[in-house]
Amino acid sequence: MVFTQFVKDVIGIDIKVGKIETEKRFKPKIAYIDFSYDIFAESADHRVIIEIQRINYNYDFVSFLHYHMMAIAELQRNAKDYYIKPTVYTIVVLTASDIVEDKDGETVEEDVLISNVNPHNLKGESFHFYGHQLIFLNPNFKSDKTPPSIKDWLDFILESIENPENPKINLKKRAIKKAAKLIEDDNLTPEERRAAKIAFATEETRKIVERKAEAKGRKEANLEFARKLIAKGFDIETILEMTELDVETINQLEKGDEINR
Repeated sequence: MVFTQFVKDVIGIDIKVGKIETEKRFKPKIAYIDFSYDIFAESADHRVIIEIQRINYNYDFVSFLHYHMMAIAELQRNAKDYYIKPTVYTIVVLTASDIVEDKDGETVEEDVLISNVNPHNLKGESFHFYGHQLIFLNPNFKSDKTPPSIKDWLDFILESIENPENPKINLKKRAIKKAAKLIEDDNLTPEERRAAKIAFATEETRKIVERKAEAKGRKEANLEFARKLIAKGFDIETILEMTELDVETINQLEKGDEINR
């Protein structure tokens, strides 16, 4: 089965799926967060829950964390005590390139990112108290160092978007071959595929441009606000709190240095 092989290759576990749902929503919704998962599946023994979300644009990593935590909270709704039996794995597939940034605005170019809530000591040693994981896959940054089992899927994801007419994928893997066959059987003509590809690229590009313009405008506004605060004699801690700038940028502004925007 395509789904179970994908899970094994990405997470490293074997599961027997009881039920697979698409466009899964929690009802009633939790707090003010209302969203749907592209794929939601629970193992037959109720020990593992897998969620998959494909995101083409608007990489708001805070929302991904909310989605993951809400899935855990949903389990607690029916639990008799604090102990929750299932382990939740949320897999987010990022398909647009050049817009992945961390909290500080730094560009992140990684093929696989894994987040968990396990505590660690001051030596950096982690302790396996909780199994829940939030996993990000970005086929745009796959490399020779990407584990082969994962790279096969990243190749498939990227090729199905950029080169659906003649994808260069590992057809020796049965699950990949079956997934490719499912795409072939979607009854789209080559012209329709090409039109869909152009429409996808156009929408994706528009969202990227809008997001970057918004981010640039926000940064310029913060820079101008910081300059005014500096002129009025505010201390660095206050400026940090009132803007989204870092200490280095504020120090540069105090010196009158030009800031790269």
